[in-house]
Amino acid sequence: MEWLRRLRHQWRDRGQAPVRTVGTEPDYRFSLANERTFLAWIRTALALLAGGVAVVQLVPSFYIGWARHLLGITLIVIAIAIAATSYARWERRERAIRLGAPLPPSRLPLLTGAGITVVMIFALAFVIVDVARGHR
Repeated sequence: MEWLRRLRHQWRDRGQAPVRTVGTEPDYRFSLANERTFLAWIRTALALLAGGVAVVQLVPSFYIGWARHLLGITLIVIAIAIAATSYARWERRERAIRLGAPLPPSRLPLLTGAGITVVMIFALAFVIVDVARGHR
């Protein structure tokens, strides 16, 4: 467990003061709104994870045998990306709120939307192939 302790210290000591020690204490409503946004990203990640597992386990096979796995894995990868970046996103925004700075931009909404769009396009293509081939 030594490696876990070192990893935790490296993460904590990555060159910035802890977020609660910078700037001034903001109006609690802003911090709570930021926290709700963080939790919404986590719920989104969990929903995509559940959707990815459901596609692989519950959806009947497409004419293209690996189609369910491609859709499921893509959804799960998007979920991992959201979950892995949501805390850092929360922390950057909390720091900006406490310092009275503009909120930093994020590519996460764009990447999430693009990833889900790709999944939808693939799903549509797989359904069209199934209909064209007469596959149930």
